[in-house]
Amino acid sequence: MDLGLKGRKAIVCASSRGLGKACAAALAEVGCAVTINGRDAARLAETAKAIRAATGAEVFAVAGDLDDPAARDALFAACPEPDILVNNNGGPPPTAFADLTREMILAGLEANMLTPIALIQRALPGMAARRFGRIVNITSSSVRAPLAGLDVSSGARAGLTAFVAASARAYAKHNVTINSIQPGALDTDRIRVTLAKAAASGVDAAALRARREAAIPAGRFGRPEEFGALCAFLASASAGYLTGQNILIDGGAFPGAF
Repeated sequence: MDLGLKGRKAIVCASSRGLGKACAAALAEVGCAVTINGRDAARLAETAKAIRAATGAEVFAVAGDLDDPAARDALFAACPEPDILVNNNGGPPPTAFADLTREMILAGLEANMLTPIALIQRALPGMAARRFGRIVNITSSSVRAPLAGLDVSSGARAGLTAFVAASARAYAKHNVTINSIQPGALDTDRIRVTLAKAAASGVDAAALRARREAAIPAGRFGRPEEFGALCAFLASASAGYLTGQNILIDGGAFPGAF
């Protein structure tokens, strides 16, 4: 299927690994020039090299923490007229509600709500003027089904989802869409680190993984490539009539009908 993205320019945040990397690779594969980002410059350079080798696409790397306005400036200096913006950022570590401090809550809001909003504000005017724009916010299935310990992540990402809902409708007439993807359990570094920590504490990591996968109707963790393919479709020319939607990709784990 031709997604109509050849020659388009994409910014993919927090894309040196995991779901961001999968999105960058999928967009590069369908013909986009991709600007990737991450805090670890060495890892980011390796990712850029790997995506170039696999796809032949132009890949630009901008190292930095996007909570810093200077890093956001550098990102838009590298890609001043993005057609596609994929917002992604790591979530705060699991923390018991009683242990949360104001500083921890503010840091989570900065990373998972305020920074994506700032990037969207930078991208939207040019997208509207050029009559093409696709914004994809990577949030979490915990927006739909909050989990204890992920209160800051769930709250900040839910705030982002509500904050951009009206703009998604307002900009649709300019062929600019804003959607979010809500990932469940996908087989990324985060899952593997969690299992490794469990093993270090004496838990049978293989048995824990098997139990977690058995609880998912699909019987397995999702593959990052599946996530990337969904992101590429939402960014495509064919997805112009799809906006303001929050798409769950969790193998059927959420038990609701809507």
